[in-house]
Amino acid sequence: MANRYLRTKSPLRVCYFGAYRNEYSRNRILIQGLQRNGAVVIECHESLWHDTEDRVQAVVNHWRHPRFWWRVLRTYVRLLKRFWEIRQDYDIMVVGYPGQFDVYLARILTWTYRKPLAWDIFMSIYLIAVERNLDKASPFVVKAIQYIERLACRLPDLLIIDTQEYASWFEKMHGIPSTRFLLVPTGADTSRFNLLPTIQIPSDRFPILYYGTFIPNHSVLTIVEAAKLLADDKSIVFMLVGDGPERDKAEQMVKSLKLTNIEFIGWLGIKELQVLVSQSEVCLGAFGTTPQSLMTVQNKIYEGLAMGKPVLTGDGPAVRASFRHGEHLHLCPRADPSALAESIRFLKNNPDYRRQLGSQGHKYFMEHFTIEHLGGVFVEALYEVAFPDS
Repeated sequence: MANRYLRTKSPLRVCYFGAYRNEYSRNRILIQGLQRNGAVVIECHESLWHDTEDRVQAVVNHWRHPRFWWRVLRTYVRLLKRFWEIRQDYDIMVVGYPGQFDVYLARILTWTYRKPLAWDIFMSIYLIAVERNLDKASPFVVKAIQYIERLACRLPDLLIIDTQEYASWFEKMHGIPSTRFLLVPTGADTSRFNLLPTIQIPSDRFPILYYGTFIPNHSVLTIVEAAKLLADDKSIVFMLVGDGPERDKAEQMVKSLKLTNIEFIGWLGIKELQVLVSQSEVCLGAFGTTPQSLMTVQNKIYEGLAMGKPVLTGDGPAVRASFRHGEHLHLCPRADPSALAESIRFLKNNPDYRRQLGSQGHKYFMEHFTIEHLGGVFVEALYEVAFPDS
C-alpha cells in the first residue's frame, strides 16, 4: 500500500494497551495488521477476564464481592508496571477490545506523557449486556455500564469500529458523531482460515456448518426450525459447533421435534475447525434480528469467504454495505426458518452457483479484507493522528 506512512523513514511505534482479550480474533487481526504494515507494536497487556461467562457473572453478582475487586486491582497494578517500562517509548496508544474501562486509565497516561490515544471500541458492551438480558438481572450495573461507555467514547482522539451502521448507533445512543469513527472491518486471519485442498464429499451427504456462540444474535433456533422443514431430505445434515446460553434450548427443540439431521459439537481447536469447514458444502452466518446482529458482519462470514466456501447468512444493512447478494454470498430474510430452508434447498440444487459463490466470495475477501489490507487502513489513520503536521 503506497500510503503516506509507508513513505516515512521511521516505523510507527504503537502501544497496544489494556486488559483486552488478547486471543480474541479482532485484537489479533489488528495487531498483526499493524505489524505487517511496518509498525512496531508494544503490547502493554494484562488479562483480567477468564472467559465470557466470567464477564457475565461479574455483571450479575461478582461485582458485589471484595475478591473480584482485589483481582481488578492486581490486574491494573501489573498493567501500570508494564507501562512504566515503556512510558514514552511509543508514538500513539491504542486501547484494545473491550476497553470501556481501560480508556480512562489510558487517557490519564497519554495526557501525562502528551501522547495521542485511539480506541478500538468494536462493539458496545452495554448493548451486549442488554441483549443478554443482564439488565433484568442487574439493572443498576448495566445502567452504570451505559454511562461509563458514553463518557469513555469522548476520551480518545480516534475511535475505531467495523461498520458504519454501528457508528450510527453510537451516535444515536451516546451522542458521538459518526464522523469520529474510523471504519476497519473485522476480516479474517488467513493463516488460520485459508483455501484447503478439496475434500470429496459423498454425493448422498450435504453438510451445513454453523459455528459460534449460541446467542439470540446468531439465532441458532432459526437454524433448528429450518432443519425441521428439511427433514424430508436425508442428505442434508447440520453440524452446530460451539456453546452458549441457547444451546440447551436448541438441544431440547431437537429432541422434542425428533430431528436426526442435526449434530451438536462442542468448541473445536482451529485445526479441527478448519477440517470441518473444508468438509462442508455451505457455511452459515447469523440470522438474529437483534440490533447487534444487524449492525455487524460476524467473524464466521469472513472466515467462510476466506476458505472459499459459499456463505449463507441473514440479510441486513451492515452485510449489504459490504457484500452483494448472489455475487459474494447468499442472503435470506432473518428469523425466518422457511426462507432459510428454501435458500438451503436452492444452494443444494445449484452446484454451479455454489462454486461460483465460493470462488467470487474468496476473491473479493482477498482484495478487501485480509490482515494486510485492514492493517494498511489502520496504520495510516494512526500515523495521521500521531503526526498530524507531517
